[in-house]
Amino acid sequence: MAGSDLIRAEIHPMEEAQGFRALLDLEEPKYTIEQIAAKVGKTPSFVAQRLKLIDLVPTAVEPFYADAIGVGHALLLARLPVDQQEIALKACFKEIYNGGEKPTRVLLPVRNLQFWIDSNILLVLKDAPFNKRDAQLVPSAGSCADCPKRTGGNKLLFTDFGKQDACTDPTCYANKVQAHIASTVAAQPGLVQISTSYGGHQEGSPVLPRNKYTAIRDEKPKTKDDAKRPEFKVCKFTADAIITEGNDVGTIHKVCANLACPVHHPKQQTSREDGAWKAEQAKRRREEAVASTTGLRVLSAIGSAVPVRLLKRDLLFLVEKLVSTMDERNVETLARQHGIRQKRDDGGIKNAFTAILRRADESTLSRVLVESTVLIAASRGNAAAVLKDAAAAYKVDTDAIGRKVRQEFAAKEKAKKAAPPTAKPTPKAA
Repeated sequence: MAGSDLIRAEIHPMEEAQGFRALLDLEEPKYTIEQIAAKVGKTPSFVAQRLKLIDLVPTAVEPFYADAIGVGHALLLARLPVDQQEIALKACFKEIYNGGEKPTRVLLPVRNLQFWIDSNILLVLKDAPFNKRDAQLVPSAGSCADCPKRTGGNKLLFTDFGKQDACTDPTCYANKVQAHIASTVAAQPGLVQISTSYGGHQEGSPVLPRNKYTAIRDEKPKTKDDAKRPEFKVCKFTADAIITEGNDVGTIHKVCANLACPVHHPKQQTSREDGAWKAEQAKRRREEAVASTTGLRVLSAIGSAVPVRLLKRDLLFLVEKLVSTMDERNVETLARQHGIRQKRDDGGIKNAFTAILRRADESTLSRVLVESTVLIAASRGNAAAVLKDAAAAYKVDTDAIGRKVRQEFAAKEKAKKAAPPTAKPTPKAA
């Protein structure tokens, strides 16, 4: 097969992939990907990615031949496991209602599909709680180090997936996390099992809900005031716990699960200490309020600095997808940034906010895109660090905002202390 036949302009990428495959399958002469690349005047990465097109599921091959999706979409889909290809194929399109009986299906740009894959499928392996080299954790899956579905394991195939070494198979990843939890709990029967999720708790479950334990912070306190806070202290009841539900499943943390602990449940203190405890709690609430208000002001300032760069349809797609993945609390925070204060029982804040977004202009959508990204990242990691990085990117002066918030809180406290006490009504004579 001549190289010119493989790269003629009219050949379809799928046929090109089949041609490369035929060359690799030859008994004599034997070809490598590098030799084929040199033969057809392409890079080894190009040949490797074309060969991967052969792994496209039939439901993706058909629209690819029909030009309903482009080669960029097909290449991204082909690098995913079969079960994920079916799901990701739907993310290539958006349905738009124009008043007709059926919606119009619009093909979204390749970058939208890449963003969807990054957000919904790729899992960064450095954050995995299990031993990535343990081939016996899930024997049918083997070791992550030898897995061809790992982006860091095939540089030719995943050149455009970034520097992060990530897993492209969330089902396999989840199976390994559950196997890791099972083996860890079996090896340590006394290990406390905790949930980081909000909401209902199943009766009789060995997993403790959020209100039944206090998590001990992993990092060291940065200030003397921080060092006095319960979450930075270790008590005699402190024990290791594994997260089995919610975020960061499979990771080990220190917790206090004794509700009578005077260190982590200071409300149990004696009446003699009650005044000092209340003062400490009031101070803590004030610091939390200052930090929360400062964070919201920083988020607002970052949003104001966002330029308009993407097309409206791109912005709306990204924003809707991001909002759909956010929990109710973050959606309410985001909605308040834009003057929306609808209650949860009035049809749902998420639905109300989405409806307003569809009528918004590009500038507002750009702002919401950045704000929602910051909120999601903050809810899954170090919120202060996320805000700091975002503020630096958009040149927001966080110190100035923090000073202003503290001044406002100080003024409110001063006014409160200066206000005359409310007189109690005199009881009427019988």
